[in-house]
Amino acid sequence: MPTLFDPVQAGDLQLANRIVMAPLTRNRSPNAIPKPITATYYEQRASAGLLITEATAISHQGQGYADVPGLYGTAQLDGWKRVTDAVHAKGGKIVVQLWHVGRISHTDLQPDNGKPVAPSAITAKSKTVLIKDGVPSFVETSEPRALDAEELPGIVHAYAVAARNAVETAGFDGVEMHGANGYLLDQFLKSGSNQRTDDYGGSIENRARLLLEATRAVVDAIGGGKTGIRLSPVTPANDAYDADPQPLFDYVVKQLATMNLAYIHVIEGATGGPREIDDRPFDYEALKAAYRQAGGKGAWMVNNGYDKALAETAVKEGDDLVAFGKPFISNPDLVRRLRENAPLNELDKATMYGGGEKGYTDYPALA
Repeated sequence: MPTLFDPVQAGDLQLANRIVMAPLTRNRSPNAIPKPITATYYEQRASAGLLITEATAISHQGQGYADVPGLYGTAQLDGWKRVTDAVHAKGGKIVVQLWHVGRISHTDLQPDNGKPVAPSAITAKSKTVLIKDGVPSFVETSEPRALDAEELPGIVHAYAVAARNAVETAGFDGVEMHGANGYLLDQFLKSGSNQRTDDYGGSIENRARLLLEATRAVVDAIGGGKTGIRLSPVTPANDAYDADPQPLFDYVVKQLATMNLAYIHVIEGATGGPREIDDRPFDYEALKAAYRQAGGKGAWMVNNGYDKALAETAVKEGDDLVAFGKPFISNPDLVRRLRENAPLNELDKATMYGGGEKGYTDYPALA
């Protein structure tokens, strides 16, 4: 029977254990460039079987929060190369999460202060982060404009270019497609944000089209064995909603099964909230079964509210990887603490977004 601390293969990625550091936005990359302390931050956590970086914009248009990193400029790639070098020196594995926020943005963050883009011109009931004089503040997202169908191949191409640059230039072991939490690919998937009447709206097949096209383009660029994807079937994050998520996501994973991906990363329930949502029931075991029955061989990664006991049960019952989020912020040596049943450091919520080393690289490890 496998344990959390046993090695596992995820596509091309040979992982030392089954504990994953989930992507965690920290807003410490001015001009979208990771700073030297970012290398320290990830290096400190390299004992995880896999590190997934904070969400990283594939283009300026894809940027939705102040001081989050990007993958579309030379200085950004150089900054990430420092990170991957540091993690690899510690024997770790790291993938970058590819992000286009879609409508979850603000005109202040967009090229030429333009409107954010979305499947449909529906403003999200959500907020984003702006930083003025070093102080982060939460503001309402701006009204988006609907993307023209002619623009979508360019976005697909941007995903592929970002993936290739991430692996070949920045030195990442792979990438994770961000198809979750109400961002662009998820906005196209879900009926609450996609009211298009063209080939990218309406039916399940049409709403899934952009996510599948972008993922195939990334697989073509770097290989399926270096590509993962994150999905969140029922989270209400960023005003995400679908009227009938089970058949939608069963269809998505069946299509993904043909791409020989490294892993599928599933957020169970509300991101950072309850694992069960009364008005949004969902059968995650059926989702995994649909993927396996369609021939999907990638590792199955679960996420949301896992502690050691729940994670151990998940692995025993057939999940391959368990992602931990906030515990990794305050516990750089989380793997050791879980192994030894050691107490966890308390999270300083005041330092989660923006700032410098405080609450970022200064959490103590066990002696």
